[in-house]
Amino acid sequence: MSEIPAEDEGKRGVNKVVLGSAVGLLIAAVAGVYFVFNFVNSERQRDLQAWQIRLGIVADSRAAAVEEWVDEQFAALRSLAENESLQLYMTELSLADGDESQVTDEAAQAGYLRNLLIATADREGFVEAVAAAEVSANVQRIGTAGIAITDAKGRILVATPSMPPLVGKLKEFLNKMPRGERSVFDMHLGVADQPTIGFVVPVFGIQGDQDASDVIGLIIGLKIAGRDLFNRLKQPGETEKTAETYLVRANGLSIEYLSPLKDGTEPLARTLAGDTPDLAAAYVVQNAGGFATKRDYSGEEVLVTGRLLSTIPWVVLRKVGTSEALAETDSRLTTMLVVFLMLIVVVSITIVAVWRHGTSLRAAAAAERYRIAAERFQNLGKFLRVVTDGQPNAIAAVDGEGHYTFANKAAAAGTGMEAEELLGKAMVSVVGSIKAKALGDLNKEMMEDSEPKSATHTFEEEDGIRIYHSDHIPLSGDRDNPPGALMIIDDITELVNERQRRERILRQLVTTLVHFVDQRDPYSADHSSRVAEVSSAIAQEMDLEEDEIRTVDIAGNLMNLGKLLVPADILTKTGNLTDEELQQIRNSVLESADLLDNVEFDGPVVDTIRQIQEHWDGSGMPKGLRAEEILLSARIVSVANAFVGMASARAYREGVPFEKVWGILLGETGTKFDRRAVSALINHVENRGGREGWAHYGKKPAEMA
Repeated sequence: MSEIPAEDEGKRGVNKVVLGSAVGLLIAAVAGVYFVFNFVNSERQRDLQAWQIRLGIVADSRAAAVEEWVDEQFAALRSLAENESLQLYMTELSLADGDESQVTDEAAQAGYLRNLLIATADREGFVEAVAAAEVSANVQRIGTAGIAITDAKGRILVATPSMPPLVGKLKEFLNKMPRGERSVFDMHLGVADQPTIGFVVPVFGIQGDQDASDVIGLIIGLKIAGRDLFNRLKQPGETEKTAETYLVRANGLSIEYLSPLKDGTEPLARTLAGDTPDLAAAYVVQNAGGFATKRDYSGEEVLVTGRLLSTIPWVVLRKVGTSEALAETDSRLTTMLVVFLMLIVVVSITIVAVWRHGTSLRAAAAAERYRIAAERFQNLGKFLRVVTDGQPNAIAAVDGEGHYTFANKAAAAGTGMEAEELLGKAMVSVVGSIKAKALGDLNKEMMEDSEPKSATHTFEEEDGIRIYHSDHIPLSGDRDNPPGALMIIDDITELVNERQRRERILRQLVTTLVHFVDQRDPYSADHSSRVAEVSSAIAQEMDLEEDEIRTVDIAGNLMNLGKLLVPADILTKTGNLTDEELQQIRNSVLESADLLDNVEFDGPVVDTIRQIQEHWDGSGMPKGLRAEEILLSARIVSVANAFVGMASARAYREGVPFEKVWGILLGETGTKFDRRAVSALINHVENRGGREGWAHYGKKPAEMA
């Protein structure tokens, strides 16, 4: 057998090395792609977890708001059930076995209870939503909402005029409800096809122990479910276009949508089968508290969670469109995936190049190739740093001990060091002990919970007080790097200061303008500030948002600005004004709006002033708007203006007593004024300290007495 030439042996050995290296490189590339996809997927899951937290917080807050509404209805009826006069009347009636003739002064007691029910119904909203339509004289009109008192046998003793009869399903419900316990007659389409809810509380005898055997009657309230309930589903400050919160419940094999939907669907107007594939509402009914990707009533894919209410068999559903919620996430992760894949390709090419030159017989050439590869890696690192240095926010990563493992240019600004010099240093030595402790505590809490954290911090620095917002994201560790935290820190000092400055300037301007108006019209001095004060109280009583409260406050203060254009001799007249002079004073409100037309307010202040003289029935000026066409803020200021005008003393008369003012305002609800605003005003005066706080309105100022 001839010997194999040495040259052939060398070639065969080289081929084996090439094959082994190629296989190893292929395995490394596949592993790299696998880990990149795993990383991208984990990032997406982390963002989904963040959305789960956000949706859960909103769902919890809206569920609490709805349950608070339910408790308020029971509280209103319970206050009636605990009324001593009512209990005495019903106890006497019960002892007389229903014989009303045996009750002491029965007619007077019944009249008092009827007035009490009417006042409570008006105040708490147990009234018809709109005026009833005209009916023939020989047709009995059936009410849609109200409050009734029944005896232990279910016989109505006293009821508000609009209370419907206790028949049909309502009668069946009353017969089956647990005796001695409060109950809810769930939402249904009432007599006028309006969503209606019933609330029932028992009345116990005066000497009873408040158990089932001591029940002597019931307080029954039927209420139209309207904006006072459904507005509690709205999330303040919501920015997502596809976000929505609504109420659902299971009804047999179907899912009913109880609240208005974003597509315009009215309450109780939509029902879907519970086995509709991936239906979001069906999921939350079966898994209240869960989080999933499902499809809403329109078939759109959404992120959804829900909360089961404890006081009523409803579920609060909170959802946001997947395409909107994860649009930024998917874009960012796609970019990361492309960058990582490109990095793997570049690394693979570089390894091949290094290997090829490493097999060269010339060591110097191989070393040169290694140097070039190292430069390429360094350039890639610089490229990634350029990306983060281009961000305006400070971005830094620290390990569990608070030592920097990464920092961009913004993070190093103000430290006197370059970003690379921060690596390995402790935060306390770079940013100081106070800031390091605040950030470090959040990092520790975040790593313990494995959940992102956010916070706003206020620090005293050399140039004054600074305000920062920080986001903290957990970084999972690996073999070479321990777990840590990624911090994104934004200095929001200027933003906060500018907002406070604008509000301060606006308040100073309003105060100055009101002062000038008061000087021009001494007989109605303080009128504007009082209207603003009363308007704010009404808005707070109606549980409006802070921006709406600020709008009515500013509008109330500035509504009389147009009086600067009215001659002083007209303003100082105490009577005998001509029709032309009266019209000139009325038009001054519209001129106030014209003067402020080009001023930029945060809310609809100008439109509010322009609509103050509009009436609920459309008989007002300048456009004859009616009902909900009028801004809610304008309806509130209109009621406040009328109240202050009557209750405030003038140089030529005393202030009108509050009780007489109530009679006038209530008499003009449905024509001039919104009933809800009037009810809120009366409730504030009677139950929130308004009577004591505004008692001085009726007194003449010393200098004008």
